Amino acid sequence: MTERKTRSLEDMPPVSKFAALLDIEFDQVTPEEVVCSMLVTEQMSNRNGVLHGGALMTLADTAAGTAAFINSPVEISNTTVEAKTNFVRPVKVGARLSARCVRVHVGRTTLVLQVTLTRGDGKVAGVTTQTHLFLGWKD
Repeated sequence: MTERKTRSLEDMPPVSKFAALLDIEFDQVTPEEVVCSMLVTEQMSNRNGVLHGGALMTLADTAAGTAAFINSPVEISNTTVEAKTNFVRPVKVGARLSARCVRVHVGRTTLVLQVTLTRGDGKVAGVTTQTHLFLGWKD
């Protein structure tokens, strides 16, 4: 059985414009692990004055989407078919939130990823699991 060729870091397109609004920074991007982070600003807060869940999920989705892209075979793309987030702790404005995404399963047609979101104090703020489907684009 031959191993399929996956993308390299050089193949990675720029981060989405939506993720750029949150000023997400990448610390590591490999097929095995993606680590990125963002500084929580007032504009990202919810009514309670802590990080909005949608912003947390955007960080998690950016990490997972990057991992999915780099793990997709060169000749095809992928799409998210399931995403689930457990919110564990609040994140205060001014804190840095990090996302570490690892592969749980890489199959012929699906990819399962887990993202652990950690506050600056080392405590877990959330955990996201995503399933991606490998697919070919048709015009």
